[in-house]
Amino acid sequence: MSLGIVIPTLNEEEHLAGILEDLARLEVGRDIVVVDGGSEDATAAVAARAGVRVLRAPRGRALQMNAGAAVVTGEWLCFLHADVRMPADARAALRETVARPPADAAVWKLAVEGAGVWMRVVEAGALLRDRLGGLPYGDQGFLVRRTVFEAVGGFPSLPIMEDVALARAVRRRTRLARLPAALVASGRRWRREGAYRTWIRNAVLMTAYLAGTPPERLARWYPPEPR
Repeated sequence: MSLGIVIPTLNEEEHLAGILEDLARLEVGRDIVVVDGGSEDATAAVAARAGVRVLRAPRGRALQMNAGAAVVTGEWLCFLHADVRMPADARAALRETVARPPADAAVWKLAVEGAGVWMRVVEAGALLRDRLGGLPYGDQGFLVRRTVFEAVGGFPSLPIMEDVALARAVRRRTRLARLPAALVASGRRWRREGAYRTWIRNAVLMTAYLAGTPPERLARWYPPEPR
């Protein structure tokens, strides 16, 4: 089974090396592309040092990921944020899934880097939202057969909630499996903005999106973050 991995970036020199190091240990044939949306730091140089090709694309996570999917090779597509880490058990779960697929799409569990009770609340909330509502965030990664990804039209061109929108589209066609391991997301946003405040805001944004509020309006309430 071949695997294409797409990582959208914007000023991610601090975090990108970590996930690329993890992917170098992945025991699966893979084609990795970093899709950069106009970084002003050394993001491209970090990718080059890791032997990973860099594609330039218009800024916007959905636009960047679709651009990467169009050029990367692989029967399976894997979309990862630049600031996550993939521990050994998460790599093993990926290897097992593409070798013996339980479904045509899957996400990891979410773990958040850092100590503190609110980080654990964030993790518990993500698990509950995903299991009850089938609404994973992009921090959990997204693994999908290329045929399914293309059938749903890829990521919708939205300024926010593109990950949730893709998950909903995929779930209308096939089962979305949950892998028995977690990706570890950076806790930088929660630390900078406050874990409680960020958690509440995200819950409000999700509720508003599901109620039909246009993503363009929601994006005004969500401060931009490097990606």
